[in-house]
Amino acid sequence: MTDTEIWPEKFDGAVYGLAVVITSSFLFYVFGRIAHVLTPASACHSPWRWKNILVSLVHAVIVGTWACLSFYETPKMAEDLIKTYSTSAHTLISFSFGYFVYDMWDMMIYQRNRHSFELMGHHVVIFICFGIAIVTKLYIGYAVVALVIEINSIFLHIRQLLQICRYSKNNSAYRLNSLINLGTFVVCRISVMAWMSRWLLINKDLVPLIFYSIGSVGLAIMTVMNIILFYRLLQSDFIKKNESKKENSH
Repeated sequence: MTDTEIWPEKFDGAVYGLAVVITSSFLFYVFGRIAHVLTPASACHSPWRWKNILVSLVHAVIVGTWACLSFYETPKMAEDLIKTYSTSAHTLISFSFGYFVYDMWDMMIYQRNRHSFELMGHHVVIFICFGIAIVTKLYIGYAVVALVIEINSIFLHIRQLLQICRYSKNNSAYRLNSLINLGTFVVCRISVMAWMSRWLLINKDLVPLIFYSIGSVGLAIMTVMNIILFYRLLQSDFIKKNESKKENSH
């Protein structure tokens, strides 16, 4: 690699990417309808939330696994996150983009509240960053690294589903998932985002200023959101739980 900025030379990823995005959005819409019909009795008090989180869980399982396989299939992509391209990785990013389109539409139609607006802000960051990768076929590897975070989302969504079904926080399955969730949060979310920030800083001479600015702002927003989320998880599943145990022991 040279030390000069790497600018897009062509924008031929848009047509294929758009086709995958539309297909993905439709598939998640269909699955959302199925999930709604299959809402269990224990989740009937929150049918929309059950459906939304179950669809998110399916996305996390597919995308988290696919992201890891992408680096296994194309090892060179781990060495060059900017220029190395693979059709599978490009499809993965477009597929994930399609899910976020569906999810944003679903929240705007059925669940407009403060929490949803926070998530919509997250989705807008994804649209901008992933959109650049899809259209230019650059930064494919960098976008796939970001999707490794979805491995943690698997356990985060399982936790939410257990809560909807009113599992006790003392339940062994809930406690085990909480521990795995916290562990993968540190490894797959905090560590990955720290690594992405470091990579962007080290390679700033290769990244055009506009892309560097978008990436930096996006990472800053995501970092703040993840710090808040991590604190909420600790507070809910561990700190308050320990406090209630102490109160019960007196």
